[in-house]
Amino acid sequence: MEENFENIEIQPGDVKDMLGHEKPFLFVDVREPWERETSHIAGSVLIPMQEIPAHLGEFEDASEIVLYCHHGMRSLDAAAWLRAQGVAGARSMAGGIDRWSVEIDSSVPRY
Repeated sequence: MEENFENIEIQPGDVKDMLGHEKPFLFVDVREPWERETSHIAGSVLIPMQEIPAHLGEFEDASEIVLYCHHGMRSLDAAAWLRAQGVAGARSMAGGIDRWSVEIDSSVPRY
């Protein structure tokens, strides 16, 4: 079971590199709609955490998935749940959008 959670986190810099390449991946914001209105990362789609089970098919069809939230805890839970469902490509961006704003793109508002 433990190896199912190996490399479950990805660093913001690595996500930035992924966004710069043409290889597509599913980039998911698991926060609430009001949080996304406050700030979001370009190229991501909103699927609030409680709606993830209803979108399982979309996740199963994606080879690579990066999830993020405010500080990285909700997205880590969501990635762990997806992996438990057999979605091996699910990863959580460490530190969430807050760390992204600090380390990658200061134009993304912090809240």
